[in-house]
Amino acid sequence: MGIPSFFSWLVLKYPNIVSSAYESDDDDDDDDDEEEGDDTAKEENNRADKEDEHDGKEEDGEKSSATGCSEERIIFDNLYLDMNDIIHTCSSPKNRKFLSHMVDYIDFLFWIVRPRRLLYLAVDGVAPLAKMNKLRQGYFKTTKDDTDSEIEAKLLTDIFKAQGKEVQPRETYEFQDPTVIMPGTKFMETISGALEYYIRRRISTDPWWKDIKVILSDANVPGEGEDKIMSFIRAQQSMESYDPNTRHCIYGHDADLIMLALASHEVHISILRKKPHSTGASPKGRPPNEPHQFLNVWVLREYLELEMAVPAWKHDTERLIDDFIFICLLMGNDYIPRIPSLEIHEFAADLLIQVYKIIFKEMGGYIVNTEKIKDKHAAYLDVSRLEKFLQALSLSEEKIFLKRFELRQKLLCRIQRQAAENEWKERNSDNVEESPDGSDPASKMVLTQGSTSTCISDKSDVEMNTGELWRNVDDILKDKDDLFKNGACSHDRIRLGSPGWKSRFYREKFSAETCIEIGRIQTEMVQKYLEGLCWVLQCYFSEVPSWNWYYPFHYAPFASDLKLLDQFKISFTMGKPLKPFDQLMAALPPEMHVLSCALPKCYSKLIGCKESIIQLFYPPELEIDADGKRFLSQGIAKLPFIDDKLLLSATKTVEKDLTVDEMVRNTIRQERIFLRNSNNLANDAAFVALSDDPQKKLPISTSDIRGWLSPDVGAPNIFFNHLGAIKDDQTISAVFSNPEAVKPIPRLLDNVIVPDKTVTESDIPKRPLWYTYPGARPPPVTRKPDNLWKASSPAMPKEEVKNGGTGWLGRGGGSVAAVAIAAETQQIGRSSYGRERGSAETLPQRSGGGSGYGRGSHGVAATQSRGGRFDGGDGGAYSSRPGGAWAGGGGAVQREQTAWRPAGAWARGGGRGGGGSGQPRAW
Repeated sequence: MGIPSFFSWLVLKYPNIVSSAYESDDDDDDDDDEEEGDDTAKEENNRADKEDEHDGKEEDGEKSSATGCSEERIIFDNLYLDMNDIIHTCSSPKNRKFLSHMVDYIDFLFWIVRPRRLLYLAVDGVAPLAKMNKLRQGYFKTTKDDTDSEIEAKLLTDIFKAQGKEVQPRETYEFQDPTVIMPGTKFMETISGALEYYIRRRISTDPWWKDIKVILSDANVPGEGEDKIMSFIRAQQSMESYDPNTRHCIYGHDADLIMLALASHEVHISILRKKPHSTGASPKGRPPNEPHQFLNVWVLREYLELEMAVPAWKHDTERLIDDFIFICLLMGNDYIPRIPSLEIHEFAADLLIQVYKIIFKEMGGYIVNTEKIKDKHAAYLDVSRLEKFLQALSLSEEKIFLKRFELRQKLLCRIQRQAAENEWKERNSDNVEESPDGSDPASKMVLTQGSTSTCISDKSDVEMNTGELWRNVDDILKDKDDLFKNGACSHDRIRLGSPGWKSRFYREKFSAETCIEIGRIQTEMVQKYLEGLCWVLQCYFSEVPSWNWYYPFHYAPFASDLKLLDQFKISFTMGKPLKPFDQLMAALPPEMHVLSCALPKCYSKLIGCKESIIQLFYPPELEIDADGKRFLSQGIAKLPFIDDKLLLSATKTVEKDLTVDEMVRNTIRQERIFLRNSNNLANDAAFVALSDDPQKKLPISTSDIRGWLSPDVGAPNIFFNHLGAIKDDQTISAVFSNPEAVKPIPRLLDNVIVPDKTVTESDIPKRPLWYTYPGARPPPVTRKPDNLWKASSPAMPKEEVKNGGTGWLGRGGGSVAAVAIAAETQQIGRSSYGRERGSAETLPQRSGGGSGYGRGSHGVAATQSRGGRFDGGDGGAYSSRPGGAWAGGGGAVQREQTAWRPAGAWARGGGRGGGGSGQPRAW
């Protein structure tokens, strides 16, 4: 997930970073009524006819024929797919054909990008413990949401039946639980088998794949998908034979991909993703054939070079980008929470950039030196400079808190006033019918919202009634989730920003009463948060520094608490990843309907047993801290953190009870590489030698990729039993290992061709900082109208060649016009409910320091935009008990999951290149 809503902020701030992704229209749209076998044959013939045309295209680009536009199409060398994004898109409780839809979608993306050399499929494996605690919160909250939806659905079903409305039985339209999208489950083992079968089928039968090497990193290979992708790119980048002008395309919606791409210092990277806010019908539960777009990293680098440059300072673009990545960590991510005063929807990134530029000269230089990223004692981070930056940042902390409180009170008063008006209108309306049960919101919902549907059984439609039922369930849960509207918003006992707020915070959150207790907690939080910043930084620029480290608090320290940083010594112990079943034990809630879908019985017993030593990991009550949040789903699930040593001591006692199939699912694996036997790599000495000596691990020496090969002796693929062996299988495979990178490269490589610059300072909007203007909405931004939301042309690299170590120095020796910080005309006053006219103030110039994815919602679109331009994320305590003592609406932890199969011209599964009919391709 990365920084919540970071992509939205980027596109709003730097609109030219995105460009449309077009699919080719080389073939006609045919009927979808032909047999799969005929379709495959026709597709093969049509693609073969076009093979010469494909091979003859110019290497530097081609014109897009999809729209007739004059933009050049980029020819990509490598395509990387974050498969979990695709799996979640194609799987849902209502989709019985998710495997077909998954491979159709891969074909569609393949045909948009049309890689020439490599396809890398990365499925999320076991995550570091730092991420596991975040997953744990999400699964617990989402499972509780599902429990509440079940309760409401049963109640509404009885009401519908009493009114003569028949609804579908649950088992007729649901078949599996998506909480099994985790390593070690039968579902993910099925995915691995399906992907192998798909790869072998395409390589053997599809001419467009004949020169493609495919690497599959399935769920049993440790690490998250995006991290495995970037590890591969970094390892290849460190080889002397690497082509610095290799063009990479990565598909995925995780904001971490943007940070990882910037951290690689690779110019030629584009991130492919769906266009946001696309409209279109979704027939039969399938999402529309949505348009996609590229985020072009080289354009983002141009923006950051202009935005981050400090006047009268000869800047190093690569180090500016490194510092940008680092300061953005303070807005939170999957591993550490955000600094309390930094919210992305309050344009916190703008504040970070402004403070950085103002304090840069006093800092004396850059905060991060990634040339030392491998140092075991964090020499890559200049803590004295970081402390000066944080002190300057802290000077706006109280102003932000006061404005938040003021806006919150105004919104709460407006909602309560509107609710009172609505109640008065209902009470005085002559047409209102009383609910059979005056206190039953479900009955009232059906009578008020369901009155438009007929109650006459012989005219009712069962599917329509079922849809109506789940819409009502959705509305009920939304109402319960909105703490402002339902009156469950607790009194703000902390009042951040008002006198004494910090003492009240530590008393409420940590039960700390004395100054000594508060100081001890502050020191421990600051140390662990500094460790967290270093841990994430190493993940972005190198590898996971420790599989067992995690941030042991639910809250981040305040910016004003982050001082005296040089007293802390930072180091990590590498450890090793957990096994798949151990991660399931760490992340999943104790509800049996979840455990039965994911865990072996011998492991499930450890959770249900009261005498188990790990029972404390599964509290009977789920405490949600929604302080400062409008929606309960935005709150923090205050769960016990997982002690991995205690967990492993428990699971080792039951490993001996696993079946053979369960042992296979619980193993750690390596990537596998697949290619056609006619591929040049098949003649490499490493491949040839594997057949002679299957015990060897040999280096690749002649290919455009580097690494190690060893024999592929994987378990038999069950898909070959179900679908039959592939006729004339021409695929060979081996176990693949990355070459060991000596150290990350913090510079542009020698002889890299940098695209012509297209961005100017006038393309960057100027807006005041969030806390300096009244109201929630910013004043209009300053930008030339003809540049607003203008997509950049994905021009191919042309003239400029940079030597390693020079970076991008930009125009005019790298100098950028000074950005003057005007005096602010508005000040957030000390009043809690109003705003005073105060003396003008400027942005701090530096003075002394300041003080899963979870189970589907059965038709309920649980993901909601919660107040404001962007999604909020975390955040008095709210206790909930199993069985419906509270309800939430899914919120930020549950993404909308919809079953689908591609419609239109690319529904044939092989993209547009196949020609022939529109029937989905055979396996």
